[in-house]
Amino acid sequence: MTNAPLDTLRAPPPRLLALELRAWTELGRLPLHYRTLLRELPRGDGHAVMVLPGFGAGDATTLPLRHVLNKLGYASYGWAQGVNLGMRGPMRQALTSRLHLLGERHHGPVSLIGWSLGGVFAREIARHQPQAVRRVITLGSPINGHPSANNMDALFKLMNPKQAAAPDMEGFRRRIVAPPVPCTAIYTRTDGIVAWPCCMEDEADNTENVEVHGSHMGLPFNAEVIRVIAQRLAKDA
Repeated sequence: MTNAPLDTLRAPPPRLLALELRAWTELGRLPLHYRTLLRELPRGDGHAVMVLPGFGAGDATTLPLRHVLNKLGYASYGWAQGVNLGMRGPMRQALTSRLHLLGERHHGPVSLIGWSLGGVFAREIARHQPQAVRRVITLGSPINGHPSANNMDALFKLMNPKQAAAPDMEGFRRRIVAPPVPCTAIYTRTDGIVAWPCCMEDEADNTENVEVHGSHMGLPFNAEVIRVIAQRLAKDA
């Protein structure tokens, strides 16, 4: 990870936040890469992949990624929990039940892909249900550093008024340790939402960090990201 002290990490500067408008361009370019991706990427083995959206987003935002994964031969699914506004009471059990349902349907552990806050959830699911998870891939997820080093913190607190005003640093530090499954953290240094060092796993035998180029909001439909995802999923085939 970064060598910067935890208390020096800050949210990305306004210039990077403004560059998040690139996400629309990244979405528009994906169809141009579509045929090349399907031609060049390794084929899947049919195992289930569940994709968890970022804060303020739902399954519609991960449709392009899931479409490509389906075409490659995976059985990809959304999380089916509506818009991600943070962890709600019954959601944890619902996600666990969905994980086991998909595992039973496709006869094996499920790969989890989480964009932004969805990646935080994916890691915690894998931490508590490692036998049911094949691997975790996070896309610009705030999994390290400092929980407030992002440009969504104020909005998240507004949508979750019952959450304590001060972050639970002890709990956050415990969650920095990767779950006991293969973990790939995809990040971009031009992330305008989450400070990029916070999106990286600590070095361990089961972790890796992969840098890509692009915006935070465009990660689910960034062709470079999709290429990395497909290559990592194929490692388990």
